[in-house]
Amino acid sequence: MAETPGIPSGTFRTRVLDIATGSTETVYDLTHECEAFLREVAGGRDGLLNVFVPHATAGVAVLETGAGSDDDLLAALHELLPADDRWRHRHGSPGHGRDHVLPAFVAPHATLPVLGGRLELGTWQSVCLVDTNRDNPDRTVRLTFLG
Repeated sequence: MAETPGIPSGTFRTRVLDIATGSTETVYDLTHECEAFLREVAGGRDGLLNVFVPHATAGVAVLETGAGSDDDLLAALHELLPADDRWRHRHGSPGHGRDHVLPAFVAPHATLPVLGGRLELGTWQSVCLVDTNRDNPDRTVRLTFLG
């Protein structure tokens, strides 16, 4: 866990996660990693958790998982952003240009409330990495708690 110079200790904490998403499009649930991070650093305090994906071809979404919504999101993205040869950005696998447009639809970050040291999500909400890029199976996610 890295400390940031100039910010009082205990106020700002960050951790980088390495996530293997594989070679298929995926919605990867990060909720447990977010909760574990907060248990270690939040100390029962209120604050904000920022989840950031420093990639040009991935995003962060808050949605229901496990009941089909994650698959529905990938299907909707396929309809909005088909993996075909229409894209000007042409390196990588066929249709890869659409992966570079994804962050305009699924932002590469989310900032979420933390109350009493716990992530304040709705009953069915999960924090997810959305990755449609089959060319990059390894992703980085930065979690930052500001208390």
